[in-house]
Amino acid sequence: MPLGPSTVIPNRFKSPTITLIRSTTLLTVCANLSTQRVGRKASSVLEKALIDLNSTNLRSNQKAISDFNALLSTGTARLQDLLRKLPFPSIPEETVTELGPICAAINSAAIHGPQHGDGGNPALKIYAAVRAPYITSSLQNLAIASLNTVKRRADDGPYRQGTNGIGIYSNALENFIYAEHDIISRIFTGDQRGLALQATCQSALAEYSKTLRELNQYIKANLMTDCFLAFEIIEIVTAMSYRVDSKTGELKSMFIEALRPIRDTAKSSLSELLEETKRKAASIQVLPPDGGSVPLVNEVMSSLVTLTAYSGPLASILTSLGDGNWRSTSNASGAAPLDVSPDSSTLLSHFILDMIEALMIALESRGRAFHRTKAVQGVFLSNVFCNVDRAIRSNVELARYLGSPDSIARIDTFRKRATSTYLDSWKETSQYLLDVQYTSRGAGASTRPTSGGIVDSSAIVKSLSSKDKDAIKDKFKAFNTSFDDLVSRHKALYMEREVRGVLSREVQTVLEPLYARFWDRYHEIDKGRGKYVKYDKGSLSAQLAALG
Repeated sequence: MPLGPSTVIPNRFKSPTITLIRSTTLLTVCANLSTQRVGRKASSVLEKALIDLNSTNLRSNQKAISDFNALLSTGTARLQDLLRKLPFPSIPEETVTELGPICAAINSAAIHGPQHGDGGNPALKIYAAVRAPYITSSLQNLAIASLNTVKRRADDGPYRQGTNGIGIYSNALENFIYAEHDIISRIFTGDQRGLALQATCQSALAEYSKTLRELNQYIKANLMTDCFLAFEIIEIVTAMSYRVDSKTGELKSMFIEALRPIRDTAKSSLSELLEETKRKAASIQVLPPDGGSVPLVNEVMSSLVTLTAYSGPLASILTSLGDGNWRSTSNASGAAPLDVSPDSSTLLSHFILDMIEALMIALESRGRAFHRTKAVQGVFLSNVFCNVDRAIRSNVELARYLGSPDSIARIDTFRKRATSTYLDSWKETSQYLLDVQYTSRGAGASTRPTSGGIVDSSAIVKSLSSKDKDAIKDKFKAFNTSFDDLVSRHKALYMEREVRGVLSREVQTVLEPLYARFWDRYHEIDKGRGKYVKYDKGSLSAQLAALG
């Protein structure tokens, strides 16, 4: 019969006979243990029997000790067999109820038995030894899938969130941990629960950590496109570690350690993204001769759009780095002043701005080196800016991070510089419309009309010397040639729709009033024959409007 709750052995008798009775009780419990028939209070009785047995050195106890070791060995072997036959991952409720007392009895034997102190709870070790391989092998295919799905073609662009198997793998691991925690909580007690969970999950977590290390190697080799996978893994593993810790009180440190290599890669990837952007821009061998943009612009902007999807892990990484510390030493010295202790959102805004500035500064430098004329340089940089601006406007997250007045002003600097560069190409044409203020030779009175007055071109031309008239004729002829040439070049250059509109308006704003003034004063130089004055004010205005 199994030893049950009603079994009582008085403690007040301290004699060889009582010790022998305790020895017999011990063997009864162990015999029951070997057949998995242990009552709820059996472990307590076993513990008392073992204490008394160890407190005496009677020769009569040696036989009991020998039998105890044999029966305990049989009991633990039966426990192992039983666990191997149970379904996985769940265990029937009635079986869990039986396993608790059995494991408690084995634990008591380990603590107070003849061989106590030799290495912890054997029942815990048996449980972990049986259950751990099931978890590890069950997750093996998901580990392989995580490594297989990271390998993509180089032209696939930046990593797309959720396309790697690490999310499914992590979710499955988390569920296995919860299943084990639920069972372990009903079998073991006290600190044995945490130890059991750690021992049971250690192998699976080691494989998980190995998978993360292998993913990290791939990410490091493909940093520009796959650093986003690092951010995703940080987000997944960090959130999982907190959930698991909240539910079980265990394993958080294991997850943090497994994540460390990828977190280090993610931190270094920010400065590497900046430097790689500069390197790629500088290494472009040929720019479009018509001033068109380059694929790198869309590549970088696509990367920044992708980046905004990982604001959570980036907040942690950027905060740990500190504002601006993702820059290289050479770039940091010329950086704009930043906020004091900005929040994570502001930090991300600063990093995105640095990426855009690095791109545009590098391309501006490349454009000046490659394109020979100011017109093509200005159009090229204008097209680059247009594509950047379009990407910002078309993405809600980018627009949110770059919506502050400071951000807008920093980016708009490049638009202004691009427009100014293009307008420089029209300076020579504009110069022909600037003249000294001619005065009559006699009285020295100025021919400039009073403000708001009507300009009398005939009178002005008549008052000019022959030399001055020839100079005006040359100015008209030079303007016509230069203007026609620039109009032709303008139309031949590639401009984004927005760029063509902006640049044509800027040219019109500068040139039209200059020409109108010059024409008002000197159009009578050829008396309407069109020999020198090719355009009247209306026709020139139409030509300028057609530029857009």
